[in-house]
Amino acid sequence: MLRADRVIAAGAWSGEPADSVVLDFDERYRRRFVMTGVGGLAFLLDLPEAAMLRGGDGLKLEDGRIVEVLAAPEPLAEIRATDPLGLMRVAWHLGNRHLPTELMPKALRIRRDAIIEDMAKGLGARVIALEAPFNPEGGAYVKAEQAAHDDGHDHHDYDHDHGQSHHDHDRYSHGHDQRHDHDHHDREHHDHGHQRG
Repeated sequence: MLRADRVIAAGAWSGEPADSVVLDFDERYRRRFVMTGVGGLAFLLDLPEAAMLRGGDGLKLEDGRIVEVLAAPEPLAEIRATDPLGLMRVAWHLGNRHLPTELMPKALRIRRDAIIEDMAKGLGARVIALEAPFNPEGGAYVKAEQAAHDDGHDHHDYDHDHGQSHHDHDRYSHGHDQRHDHDHHDREHHDHGHQRG
């Protein structure tokens, strides 16, 4: 079977793709997987290690052609606040819970989660339900082929089990150093139970 063994970051490839694959957020964290494009092109994604594919990335086939990754729309909650400080406060709470979050110029987007949405409303934010592609922050931890890209982070094999709930914090840590530099003055919501070594 035809193989794709490299990811080329969005914006770093050009021309018409040979085909495209439409994947939601869960489906875009892959290492080895048989895929079929919307045009019927079947191939084996076979990367050296798991990578988070993002909308617009290209999967380079061994024959030199490119298959474009398209991020599928999925149910999201867009969180808006009345001022930047309010949005920062919500962002802190989302980060404190290690929730995948897409950063927008004046909003934050997360997957639908009634408990988190209620928390955001309790902080004075407005929550809007919508369907859109989900591209959460985390690009610095993605192994992708792009010019002059060397983020200096540790990228060991994080081939996670995707049968877990989206609340599973370890699934999204993708090589983060767990010795967070959080301000521990506010410990009310900070009991993660991390094992620090």
